[in-house]
Order: sequence, then structure tokens, then C-alpha cells
Amino acid sequence: MAPSVVAIVLCGALLHAGWNALVKKGRDPFLSSVLVAGGASLISLPLLPFLAQPAAASWQYALLSTAIHYVYYGLLAAAYRHGDMSHAYPLMRGSAPLLVALSSVPLLGERLTLTQYAAVACISGGIFGLWFASRAQAPASDAVDDGAFAARHRSTTYASLNAVVIAAYTLVDGMGARASGAPAAYVMWLHVLSAAGLLAWCLVRSPRQLREYAREFWRVALLGGAGTLGAYGMALWAMTLAPLAAVAALRETSILFAALIARFFLSERIGGKRVAAIVAIAAGAVLMRLA
Repeated sequence: MAPSVVAIVLCGALLHAGWNALVKKGRDPFLSSVLVAGGASLISLPLLPFLAQPAAASWQYALLSTAIHYVYYGLLAAAYRHGDMSHAYPLMRGSAPLLVALSSVPLLGERLTLTQYAAVACISGGIFGLWFASRAQAPASDAVDDGAFAARHRSTTYASLNAVVIAAYTLVDGMGARASGAPAAYVMWLHVLSAAGLLAWCLVRSPRQLREYAREFWRVALLGGAGTLGAYGMALWAMTLAPLAAVAALRETSILFAALIARFFLSERIGGKRVAAIVAIAAGAVLMRLA
């Protein structure tokens, strides 16, 4: 893989971790997620007329993926509301390729290779490691300890559920993008449809809160929207020049970028045990992509 392609993929991984940090840092993670989706939609709309449009056969996948993405944004916000980014992000992003690989065994009749079994061991060990690390990092007070651990447990639950959701839309979008003949436009339409539903939901339930939040955090929409589109666009461009497995594996460095951002941008406390667990999940995700 050429150094320029490596640099672009790493930049895309950093952008993905970056827009997640914006969601985590916001006062309301769900509304921040809505702003990110809205920002991506605003960037996509003026570009769509100049792109080849997805084939009719792909719209069933786009609509199904849009519905799945509504669940994704809700669980993403819930995971970040109750726990650290350095805890939730590795669980969400690292467990998804694990679930895709494991589900392919009964659904598609595929068999795991030795490398994939090693990846399963790394990711599973890292997930258990995060659980134990979170327990070990709880405050000394019993009352606070119970409350903090309960919050981390909820974050773990939401992040783990979201890993299932990510695996689901990964499979659906894989089929949809393939059927579309125009993957860039397909993804942009996904952002437009997702944003339309999320904005409609918020305008019905809490229009004033959304307006005030958007007025205060409008930069999240611009930066987050550009980040999510840029992350995908860079990966898509790289996949035209390098092997898909290599690009997919390199993208998993976003787990490590997320840990660094959480430590230095969000000021999260990351002990040695959590670092080891994050590295294990990232290594397992890379192995799974390369297998």
C-alpha cells in the first residue's frame, strides 16, 4: 500500500474518532448526533445532483439501513451519556467485525480461519478487559462506586447492543452499495434520509430544545458532518487503489485514535488495564479484517 494511501486511511480513521468525540463532548449526546447527521446531510444535498444516482435495486437496502441507523444514533448517544468514550468506542467498533464474522458461520455456512479465531480471542479478551478495568477504576466510596459501576454497566450494554446494530447495517450497506453501482451517492442518500427522520422526530418532540441546541452547537453540525462524510470518502477512495482487506484493517486504528482523543481532548482517565484492553480489541479488529 502506497504511503499516500496509508496516510489518507489514517486521516479517515482520525476523522471518525473525532466526530464521535464531538458527540461525547456535547451536553446532550443525542442532539449532538442529530446535528452531525444534519450536517452530513447539508453537505451531501448540493453534491448529489452531480453524482451518478444509485440503481433502483439498492433503495430497499437504503431504506432498511436508514431504519437501522435510527437505532444506531440512539444507542450511540446512550452509550456516551453513561460512560467514557475510551470505554464505549472500542466496544462498538471492535465488536462489530467480530459479530459479522461469527454470524457468517450459521448464516452463510462459512468457516473461520486460524487468524479469525485469534482475532476472536483478542477482541473477546479486550472486551472482558474493559469490563474489569472499569470495575478497577471506580472511586473508593462504596456509594459512588456502585453508582459509577452501574453507569459503566449501562454504557457497556448500550455499546454492545450498538455493535450488533453496526454489524447489521454493515451487512445491509455492503449489499446496498454493491447493488447501487454508485456507492458515494448511496452513502450520501443514507445521511440525507437518516437526518430527515431524526430531525422530524426532534421537531415533533422538542422543537425548541433542538433550535436552542443547534444555535449553541452549530459547529458540531459542520465539523461532525464533514468528519463522518470525510471518513467514509477517504476509505472509499483508498479502496480503489489498495486491497479492501488492507484498507478495512487500517481503518480499525480509529479505536486507538479514539483512546488518544478521549485522554487528551476529553480528559478521560485511562489506566494501564484499559489501555491493554483497547490495544487487544484494536489488534483483534485488524486481524479480523485481514483474515
